[in-house]
Amino acid sequence: MYLKRLKDLREDADLKQVVIANLLGITRQQYSLYETGKRDIPAEYIKILARFYETSCDYILEMTNEQKAYK
Repeated sequence: MYLKRLKDLREDADLKQVVIANLLGITRQQYSLYETGKRDIPAEYIKILARFYETSCDYILEMTNEQKAYK
């Protein structure tokens, strides 16, 4: 499930939820709801996270296993 990818990307970068929440301009609690699947994450946030992690939206959404961003 793509929620695991969100958490894995964050943890691989050694970041806390609050850092990602600040990047998105939301509270840590709200980001936690996205990461745990209790709320759907908006597409705009997925785009921001893909740029931040230098990957693709397709990777985050598990449409590919290729982690590299598109050129």
